[in-house]
Amino acid sequence: MSPGLLDDVFPPPVRARLEEIAELHNPTVISEFDSPQAAAALAGAEVLLTGWGCPPVDAALLARAPRLRAVIHAAGTVKTFLSPDAFDRDIVVSSAAVANAVPVAEYTLAAIIMGAKRVFPLAELFRTRRTHRTGADLDRQHWLGTHGLTIGVIGASRIGRRVIELLRVLDAEVLLYDPYVGAAEAERLGVTPADLDTLVATSDVVTVHAPDTPETQGLIDARRIGLMRPGTLLVNTARGPLVDTEALTAHLVSGRLDAVLDVTFPEPLPPDHPLWDLPNVFITPHLAGAQGNEIGRLGALAVDELARYAGGSPFAHPVHRADLGRIA
Repeated sequence: MSPGLLDDVFPPPVRARLEEIAELHNPTVISEFDSPQAAAALAGAEVLLTGWGCPPVDAALLARAPRLRAVIHAAGTVKTFLSPDAFDRDIVVSSAAVANAVPVAEYTLAAIIMGAKRVFPLAELFRTRRTHRTGADLDRQHWLGTHGLTIGVIGASRIGRRVIELLRVLDAEVLLYDPYVGAAEAERLGVTPADLDTLVATSDVVTVHAPDTPETQGLIDARRIGLMRPGTLLVNTARGPLVDTEALTAHLVSGRLDAVLDVTFPEPLPPDHPLWDLPNVFITPHLAGAQGNEIGRLGALAVDELARYAGGSPFAHPVHRADLGRIA
């Protein structure tokens, strides 16, 4: 992983537990695999503990690591660096994506509550006028409040499932679109399955948690944005390409829809893009995932997985070859 991440990913208590479980090679952080130090470490390594900034773990690298048996990723997706060749070698793989899902889901819940209260346009009105809001200010909102919402969740990913759990604090009906979730599983999750067109057309809030794959790019296209009712709040903490930005822009500029966007396409938007200045749009710089002290949660999960591996138990959060085509 990137050297500067070490202390954030492994704060002192987590680092101490790591050193109790494993013999760490020196150097403990390898940011590039072509150095003599890296070659020596790889030759004897049984486990690679990886994170953001990991160089490619490909066939050439694997040939230099004959003892490698496991890759434990103290971050989210492994698809950016891990070659399928690792699975050909029967190397077991784990990811801390479930730990990274926690802050994203928390951000999403906050965005839904703040968006449903129309906090962003009303706060901007308050900031510019610096007088108390009036009944007319509230009346101009399409609707306002969290009571009895219909919330549409797109994607029962790790994040989507965590969002569904957190939404139980609201008296909301939750719709779910996910082609991989059947009726029995939807019932266990406590949601109502819906096709995507029905979900976007009947939800007060639409929140996006699908992976960015060729099949999902443009999933929320101009037609589906047009199906959304006036006042619908769109929350996107997934990836920008899932939503047609320019089609969405027209509906946001008109005031027909509201949005909370932690991701956009392109990312960031051009400096002169109209979304920057709209009171009904709240844009954040891709920060919903683990930040600051939240990053230590990823390292703690990775060390838990290492302990399971050392004890001969299967990973609690494995990544399987069969899932690569549909995970983020």
